[in-house]
Amino acid sequence: MVNEVTVVFLILLLAKTGVELWLDGLNRAQVRRYADAPPEALKGVMPEAAYRRSVDYTLARNRFGVVETVWTAVVLAAVIFSGVLPWFYNLFVGTGAISVWREGLFFVATLILLSLPGLPFEWWSQFRLEERFGFNKTTLKLWITDRIKGLAVGILIGYPLICLLLALVGWGGDYWWVWAFLVFFIFQLVMMVLYPMLIMPLFNKFSPLPEGELRQRLMDLADRTGFQAKTIQVMDGSRRSTHSNAFFTGFGRFRRIVLFDTLIEQLDKPELEAVLAHEIGHYKKGHIPRMLALSAVMVLIGFWAIAWLADSAWFYQGFGFDPEASGLAPAFLLFALLSGLVTFWLSPLFNVMSRKHEYEADAFARDAVGDAAPLIGALRKLSEKNLSNLTPHPLFSAVHYSHPTLVEREASLRQA
Repeated sequence: MVNEVTVVFLILLLAKTGVELWLDGLNRAQVRRYADAPPEALKGVMPEAAYRRSVDYTLARNRFGVVETVWTAVVLAAVIFSGVLPWFYNLFVGTGAISVWREGLFFVATLILLSLPGLPFEWWSQFRLEERFGFNKTTLKLWITDRIKGLAVGILIGYPLICLLLALVGWGGDYWWVWAFLVFFIFQLVMMVLYPMLIMPLFNKFSPLPEGELRQRLMDLADRTGFQAKTIQVMDGSRRSTHSNAFFTGFGRFRRIVLFDTLIEQLDKPELEAVLAHEIGHYKKGHIPRMLALSAVMVLIGFWAIAWLADSAWFYQGFGFDPEASGLAPAFLLFALLSGLVTFWLSPLFNVMSRKHEYEADAFARDAVGDAAPLIGALRKLSEKNLSNLTPHPLFSAVHYSHPTLVEREASLRQA
């Protein structure tokens, strides 16, 4: 099935895959350049043994990523050119009247099946790559259980949502996509509240940070900076990995601070205070509303694009669908599968905004604790514990890194 539309798809796929592999090559060469010793600006950041392990880890992930990138492109090309999607659609929807429920089932079932080719890579990443470098704490039973739970949650939430969005076509007239945007955006806001309360506990245990000096210190920081958090919770991240993180979820009175137990083990009290101050900085600097606004704009553009493509017979015909006998589900599915070929090129722009936010949150944390040293110490320890790449190629970093590099963050923090 080759025509003008699939030729454009192939060009976009080859361009994206080619640039990804090129960037991987640049990054690989950059890391090897400093394999024996870090540049002068990074000397002393990590012990020599840890630095060499970080180089090995980065190169191993790079090689793994190359194979995964090629495999993902091959699978997507096979799905598009084989004509399996129109056949699968007819299998679910049939030749009779189009049913929103059957179209929704087609959409969900297709996404589930398309996730299967990636499972071996997920397994290999967890039980071979992460295991090799001492990060993996997940058992095979837990890994399988996580995926079953994730599948169940995805179906229970995703199926009714896609059916509702498809039903809006008949209810909303020519501007159904505006109503679809409103429904989806409200859904996102609701999930910001419900996800940490109902879904995350299905996968991890959350417990209040015990009373003591650390809790008092962090609560005092929250009060001092006007964050007004009701509780600080600890998540059992060590159950799956030694990687660590900290974040806050929800908004308003539903806001809560979450620390990985691994983070508490790896950092001292002043460093934990600085990390929390950084997370509070995102809130106090208004980064969350800005990112929500950007998300809203992107979602609105996305629904407009789906509506435009759904009204274009050439789009359906180009991918083997009958425009007269097909509903909106193929347009939703094809947009979900192919939009990444376009948004990939916007990644550097989004990362510029994200990095600006990180610099601002770092500065807020420095001012909140009265010194840059605790956050710098935390960043260095986390880089060491996570075997972070200290010498990424600038172009690779621009496309793939939403956070500045350690050198960039330290330089910014040291400025008055």
